[in-house]
Amino acid sequence: MAENFKVFIRVRYAECDAQQVVFNARYADYVDLAVTEYQRVLFGGYERLLEQGIDTQVVRLAIDWKASARFDDILEIAVETARVGNSSFALKLGFCDHASRREIAEAQIVYVTVTPIEHRKQSIPGFFRDALQSGASNQVVDYSGAS
Repeated sequence: MAENFKVFIRVRYAECDAQQVVFNARYADYVDLAVTEYQRVLFGGYERLLEQGIDTQVVRLAIDWKASARFDDILEIAVETARVGNSSFALKLGFCDHASRREIAEAQIVYVTVTPIEHRKQSIPGFFRDALQSGASNQVVDYSGAS
């Protein structure tokens, strides 16, 4: 079985709250970062999609926490396509502590494809669907500075 696409990030001090753990709202930032990199690999980047008349909007983001991440932890974020519909698609993300392999959180984000200017819902084009269904296995983006 192929490995998922992964993004590695190091938790920065400013991302932690008074309890000295990653503030819950930062996970939405982490999801956005990981998905942006996933889409860069799949489609050549956001600007490339806009050039082809495709934009996306988030319609749902759900996060379930399992444990706390702390300052200086290296988070490993695995991204995979969970579902592709007619005009929407869902991505699944898994967060774990890279050193201990401890599960930190799971997230699911759902997007709808829209036209770039009018933001009208549109069907997912074939090339977009194919790329999502193929995924970006065995690729890693490392922002952690650990490698």
